[in-house]
Amino acid sequence: MRSGAKIGIITGVSVVVLAGGGYGAYSLMGGSGSGSSDGKKARTVVAEPPSADQAASGAKDFLAAWASGDIAKAAALTDDPATATTALTAFKDSVKPSALTLTPAGPATPQAFASATGTPTPAKPTGAASAAPSGTGTPGATDSPSATPGPTGVLMGFKARAEFEGTSRVWDYNGFLSVVKMSDNTPAVHWAPSVIHPHLSGAETIATQQVFAPPSTVVDRNGKPLQGASLTPALMASLQDNARKLLPPDPNKDQDAGSAVVITDPAGKTAPDKLFTIVEPKPGKPFKVTIDNTVQAAAEKAMTDLGGKSGSIVAIEPSTGQVLAFANAPATGQNRAFTGLLAPGSTMKIVTSTALLEAGINPDTVVACPEKSSNPVAIPNDFPGAFPNNTLQQDFMVSCNTAFINQGLTSLKPETLAATAKDVYGIGLEWKTGLPNADGKVPATPGSKDEQAMNYIGQGKVQMNPLAIASITATVQSGAFKQPILVAGLPQQQAARQIAPDVATKLRAMMNATAVGGTAKDVMAGITDNAGAKTGSAEVQGASTTNSWFTAFRGNIAVAAEVQGGGHGVDAAGPAVASLLKAAAGR
Repeated sequence: MRSGAKIGIITGVSVVVLAGGGYGAYSLMGGSGSGSSDGKKARTVVAEPPSADQAASGAKDFLAAWASGDIAKAAALTDDPATATTALTAFKDSVKPSALTLTPAGPATPQAFASATGTPTPAKPTGAASAAPSGTGTPGATDSPSATPGPTGVLMGFKARAEFEGTSRVWDYNGFLSVVKMSDNTPAVHWAPSVIHPHLSGAETIATQQVFAPPSTVVDRNGKPLQGASLTPALMASLQDNARKLLPPDPNKDQDAGSAVVITDPAGKTAPDKLFTIVEPKPGKPFKVTIDNTVQAAAEKAMTDLGGKSGSIVAIEPSTGQVLAFANAPATGQNRAFTGLLAPGSTMKIVTSTALLEAGINPDTVVACPEKSSNPVAIPNDFPGAFPNNTLQQDFMVSCNTAFINQGLTSLKPETLAATAKDVYGIGLEWKTGLPNADGKVPATPGSKDEQAMNYIGQGKVQMNPLAIASITATVQSGAFKQPILVAGLPQQQAARQIAPDVATKLRAMMNATAVGGTAKDVMAGITDNAGAKTGSAEVQGASTTNSWFTAFRGNIAVAAEVQGGGHGVDAAGPAVASLLKAAAGR
């Protein structure tokens, strides 16, 4: 159903013309639309309706002039020649009919008008006031929906037929116009955008445009029909729409185009309204996405295996940034893999480690792991005991909170963590993945030592989703940030700088050590070749069980998952990630 003000408020075969000003506010000169310098008395719209004969002749003369191409004459037969001239000229130049036949159809009913406009049948008005011009000069000029009722007019119908060069197709539609009475006892067509077509209203425009057939099907990266419960029709429709807007122009695109008469809202608030197809476009080609059906199936199963817990998972190809799979539990709920924002727990220590390594701390540097941290509100580890001789790598392997907090407070400036996340890992660069996504958040200026301490271990005000954490892991694996995308060729944001090669090498070694002999060893058993991992558990205020996080890479795939209330990283998110790595063996 289309909305917006149309010709007026209809009653019987009469209409009360919508007005933009008070009675007597609008006048014309002698039917010519010119100024008053010729001495002719100004014509004004009067409240009295025209007679049936006047209404018929007014409609007939206007339609004849419009159909013949005499726009000046047709416009002069309206109550707003200037706006009518602009609108009729735009119709001629933008729609470009090769021939136009307009046949009067006599008085019209409110039901017919309502049906043609897609609006409810209006109620009978209670009073009348004067008419005023609509105020804009385009074929989408406003009908003044908030205006007061104006003079009574007579609603007339007509049959329109437009022909176009190069095709035998003809466009037939039912048109409507209102005829009002002028002060010189002559009829005039009350000008409104809907005179051109009943669907036209407000600031909309009408034109012949290129149109394209929708894709014949959506396929995965290997050309197979896309499958996956989390890949909902709504998400795929959004992806296709965004891809059309974001992809660079295709030089061969015009070869597949057809043409159609389309009403468009310049503000983009309503969808284009295709009124008539002049030339059919060629059948749509398959729409290929970066998803791999095999990996996607593993992702969906991993979420199903959560046993009713909420969670999400993302797999990325590090060499390209292309998303290989994403899934959510529940599958048809929020796309939390992309739009969720949660504290990522110790998976954030990948970024903290990057900053420490860049500050000159090495994997074999002794970084003590005390029972509690040194910040004012001391933070413990989730294991007992102190380990004063631990190295940075050992702290990473066992996920020692106190070591990362104390060394971060000693070696890093308060703003360093956020700068590293953005400049190296692209966090906060407003990614255009093809689907709506929430950018990860790392406070640029922590408000206190305690907040700074919490940020280093992925708590506090740090917020991420599996898309962001998988991308961080992919950057470590490949040595360069590649913004995640769902359609090959989409523009990818560039990070301010690449991770230093020696830092990337050290991080990969630290993650591999975690997979082989650290907190991730049980989950990663048998899949540690060319691989690395990091566990995480994030405390949530008011929740008795932590959220489970896990991220890992193996070969040319990086995966991250979160499970709400899943416990430690190896309890729920870890098995989900490991199942994808196994399914993607050989990548």
